[in-house]
Amino acid sequence: MKSVKTIEIQDWMRTDETRALWCALNDDGKMQTLFVGGCVRNALLGAPVYDLDLATIHTPDDVINRLEANHIRAIPTGIDHGTITAVINKKHFEITTLRKDVETDGRHAVIAFSTDWKEDAHRRDFTMNTLLCDVEGNIYDPTGQGIDDLDARNIRFVGNAQDRIAEDYLRILRYFRFHALYGAGEPDADILAACKAAASHIDDLSRERITQEMFKIIMVDSSVNGPADILGIMRDNKILPALFEHDGGNLERLAHVSHFQKEYGLGQLSCRLFTLAGLNLINAQSFDRYLIVPKLVLKDMKAMNAARAIGDLSCDHTLKCALYKCGRTATAQALVIALAYDELNNVEGATALGIIKNWDIPNFPLSGDDLIAEGFESGPALGQELAKREQAWIERGFKD
Repeated sequence: MKSVKTIEIQDWMRTDETRALWCALNDDGKMQTLFVGGCVRNALLGAPVYDLDLATIHTPDDVINRLEANHIRAIPTGIDHGTITAVINKKHFEITTLRKDVETDGRHAVIAFSTDWKEDAHRRDFTMNTLLCDVEGNIYDPTGQGIDDLDARNIRFVGNAQDRIAEDYLRILRYFRFHALYGAGEPDADILAACKAAASHIDDLSRERITQEMFKIIMVDSSVNGPADILGIMRDNKILPALFEHDGGNLERLAHVSHFQKEYGLGQLSCRLFTLAGLNLINAQSFDRYLIVPKLVLKDMKAMNAARAIGDLSCDHTLKCALYKCGRTATAQALVIALAYDELNNVEGATALGIIKNWDIPNFPLSGDDLIAEGFESGPALGQELAKREQAWIERGFKD
């Protein structure tokens, strides 16, 4: 396999940890282990690289032996599937033996280990994810299509889309996420048709896997395709249709919410899900057909709803009441929603945000013990009196 181009050596290629791992897994003059997938793709795009994954011709047992011989910690995180995690100075590297599929059922695959780079590439999902590189920046393209598709921002399945989807139906959702992050122009019509035809099989996947992928789509902040754009394409192609049963312009509002979250640095999943549900808590609970919505996220939605119910957030006193009763995070997201629904203008929003960030939320300076000291007895009447005085304190502008 010959390199197709060479890029400038990246900082992550130069680190002592990377070089130590490279020496452990590659004998002199032999191409036995290469970086693969996201780190190569992002390096070519000039995007940040977070995770370092490698593919190797060595079996998992050989990988462990080589690592331990070089005093590198080896963790068999997915040894049945050929994956070993190497840990050097708290840095993690995922190393997976080249594989080929023996049997697939749309959810799980029976694999066999391989030493053929092209064979391994042809079991991956998208052409841009098959690209490989070494520590000198030499790029390898085992399908012969990865570089061209990446340059064109074309999200294309390796080989036949129907076949790749049938191997793992989660790839339908991954396709839409990758188009949001890296695609340009309209999605390929044939690929959309393949996704639509197989969409009913997503129900066979675990909700955990669906949730993980969908939350990533909902939190996309691409400058080209926002979450509302991608979800709109999914809706139109009957992908997870139950998510859009209550859509009445919610995707348009979601586009505004994601815009203001990005502008104000207030990105939060619960706010986007609440908007997708039409600001309706019952609708949000219906998402559980596909998604596992954490209790904390539902709690955040209820707090946003309560903050909105307090009143006009452009009013300083109302805003402070929301902060006192619902907390800073919920009030900030309620503000984002108010901006997205044109309930506030940008000037009012900026002023309100300043208060949300900087106002020192006070504590009510009275307790039940204080009332008992005044002569009240413990019981319902004491609680009612405390609540009455707290409300009066709030109405006086949080003044004693």
